[in-house]
Amino acid sequence: MTVTLLALDTATEACSAALLHDGQVYQRAQVAPRLHAQLLLPMIEEILGEAGITLAQVDALVFGRGPGAFTGVRVATGMVQGLAFAADKPVLGISNLAALAQRAWREHGAEQVCAAIDARMDEVYWGCYRLQDGAMTLVGAETVCAPEQVSLARGLDSPVGAGTGWQYTERLAVKVSASHPQLLPDATDLLSLALPAWQAGAAVDAADAQPVYLRDKVATPKQG
Repeated sequence: MTVTLLALDTATEACSAALLHDGQVYQRAQVAPRLHAQLLLPMIEEILGEAGITLAQVDALVFGRGPGAFTGVRVATGMVQGLAFAADKPVLGISNLAALAQRAWREHGAEQVCAAIDARMDEVYWGCYRLQDGAMTLVGAETVCAPEQVSLARGLDSPVGAGTGWQYTERLAVKVSASHPQLLPDATDLLSLALPAWQAGAAVDAADAQPVYLRDKVATPKQG
């Protein structure tokens, strides 16, 4: 049975929406900082219209849960919760670092990726990934730290760098075979990662759709 998934992402400068329906992907993307809230709903309406379906026919909604810009991550989380509540649909949150790694594989054939997003405040969001059954899988943990403090996950060799954090190539403490600092997360790659998650039963209620900032973990560790 085919699944219909609607994905959206606003965690970085890029705003994107993508729909998987009947095995075909429909997508819109635009790099437009500070315009995400205005652009996202029209993008969603366009791709649903292009596929000839309504929100009611979508099985689940997918969003880039972060890490990324605080405001951007909140836009995606709020939008997906509103749509999911309205249509009574479950939600899947996907890491933006994983989406970056997935895009590096899709566009550059990279099977091992060190994903880095500029976190401002002289830090980067960082995660290492390895391709497994067509989907990028986290090796180790995602973190936020100074470029000099990043580390290569155990078992990776000659990875490719992806994401805006790689503008700090000279400062990053990990060497890669190539880097693509121009890459931004895209909703198309969220779909690729959400499909196995959906099949594994990982979807949650809209109320449980939570953003991941990483920096919060550092600033306010959980008690107990």
